[in-house]
Amino acid sequence: MAPKTLTAESTPIFQEGIGLILSRWSALTAAVENEWGGRDSRVKANILCTDVISFFTESKAEPLYIDDLENVLEEGLLSLNTLVDDGSVEVSEKLMIMHEECLEGNYQSVEKLRTTNPPPVAHVRPYNNEDDDEDDSMDADNATNMMVDVPNSQSSLNPVSMPTDEPKPNSAAEADDGWVAVSSRRNKGRRN
Repeated sequence: MAPKTLTAESTPIFQEGIGLILSRWSALTAAVENEWGGRDSRVKANILCTDVISFFTESKAEPLYIDDLENVLEEGLLSLNTLVDDGSVEVSEKLMIMHEECLEGNYQSVEKLRTTNPPPVAHVRPYNNEDDDEDDSMDADNATNMMVDVPNSQSSLNPVSMPTDEPKPNSAAEADDGWVAVSSRRNKGRRN
């Protein structure tokens, strides 16, 4: 029995589907938008898309294994200095299912991708090329590679140490459960 191959009609539709799935992958889009792979991050993402297309169209191995596809995706993200724990598994599953459907002439998953909006981008961290055996303690080199998203409305810092208009609690107020709140002595009775 000859292995199934994509028809001339299904190949461009499948390629479009690959592009749609990869363009909605939060790890890949974050890596490209933030240029974690350097200035040519978009080119590296296009190469990843080409590699995925080649995996399905030029593979001599039959059947295609999802583990091999996961490796292609992970290598592509590593070229963008991005490491994912399990995102490539979900993307691989979607690609394999879409491939099987396109082999049968069923383009519903591609149509669904065309008509739906992409999901919001999740928070992703860049991959640090240093050895994994090293200590994870903070130092000056590691601090620059970290990203922390703090919404402005939830910031608890008073940037200029200016007095705020918030009411101060009564220093010896007794709580409902019988405990007494003790205030800090830091600003009491400051003497010069």
